[in-house]
Amino acid sequence: MKRFKYLFVTVAFLLFASALPEKTTTIFIIGDSTAANKDISKGKLERGWGMVLQSYFDDNIRVDNRALNGRSSLSFINEGHWTQVLQSMKPGDYVIIQFGHNDEKPKADRHTDPGSTFDYNLAKFVRETREHGGIPILMNCVVRRNFFVKAPEIDDDEKLRTQTFKDGIKMVEGDSLIDTHGLYRVAPRDVAQRMNVHFVDANKITHDLEQGLGTEASKKLHMWFLPGTEPSEPKGKQDNTHYSVYGAHVVARLLADALCQEVPVLKKYRCDADYTVDRKGRGQYFTLDDALAAAKASGKDDATIQILGGEWDKPQLPKKSKIKFILRQNASWK
Repeated sequence: MKRFKYLFVTVAFLLFASALPEKTTTIFIIGDSTAANKDISKGKLERGWGMVLQSYFDDNIRVDNRALNGRSSLSFINEGHWTQVLQSMKPGDYVIIQFGHNDEKPKADRHTDPGSTFDYNLAKFVRETREHGGIPILMNCVVRRNFFVKAPEIDDDEKLRTQTFKDGIKMVEGDSLIDTHGLYRVAPRDVAQRMNVHFVDANKITHDLEQGLGTEASKKLHMWFLPGTEPSEPKGKQDNTHYSVYGAHVVARLLADALCQEVPVLKKYRCDADYTVDRKGRGQYFTLDDALAAAKASGKDDATIQILGGEWDKPQLPKKSKIKFILRQNASWK
C-alpha cells in the first residue's frame, strides 16, 4: 500500500512538473544604435536588430535589449547602464556584447583604442557577466553600407538621423564593400579567444549580406529613401549605418541563426514566422490587417503570422484559409 501511495505521488508530481512552463532565460543586449530600440512614433521606420530579435526566439527566451543610440563601450559603463544590466541579471542569462561604431569616434567621452582600452572594456563586460552567473557572448560590430571607392570620414553616425537625401554624401560607389571599422572588428575576436568566450562574427555575416545584395539592393536594408517615396521621410534619406524595418529583421534572423550555431542549447528556442505583428514595433507590422495584406500580395495562402502581446480582434477568414496565427508574449483574442 505504501509503495502504491509513493508511486501515485511520484507520478502526480512528474505530471505536474511536465505541465509547468520552462524557466525563462533572458538574453540581454548591450551595444549601440545598430541594435537599439527606436522611436516608432509618426510611422518612423528605423529599427535596431536587437529591437526585433524577440521575433526569432520563443517565449522561453526573453530578449531584454539595453543597447542605446550613440554609446560606446566606455560611455555605456560611465553612464551607469552596465551597472543596471548587472542588477537585472540572474544566473544562466546571456549577455550579447557588441560595440565598436562609437568607440572609434574621437570624442573623449566615447573613444577607446583597440588592443588597449576597447579590449579592457570588453573584458570587463565578460568578467563581470561571469561573476554574476551569466554567459557572455561577444559580437563584433555590423558593417556600414560603404561601397564608396574612397571611404568617407564618419565623425558621428547619430547625425545621419537628422539628415535628408540632399545632405547625403555625394561620392562614387563601386562594386566592393569597403570596411570602415579596422581593428575594432578584430578586437572582440581577440578578447573572445583570450578569455574563452562565445563569439559571433557579426561583421562577416553582415559584410556577406550587403556584398551579396550589391550596391543597389543593399540600400533596402538601411534608412535609404529617395525624396517622396516614404511618407515618414518626405525629403528622403541616405543613412548607410542604421537599419530599416526590413533590414533589422534580415540581420536579426541571420544573427539568431549564428547564435544558435555558437550556443547549440538555444536551438530549441529558435522560432520563425512569415510575418510578425507587434504594437511595440518588434515585428514587420503593427496591425493584423497589414500582415494579412502582405500575405495576400505575396500569394502565400499558408502564411504563419505570429502576434506579440496584447488583445486582438480575430480576423474572419474563409473556411479554406490555411493562414495560421501564433499567439506569443501573452497575446490573446478578444
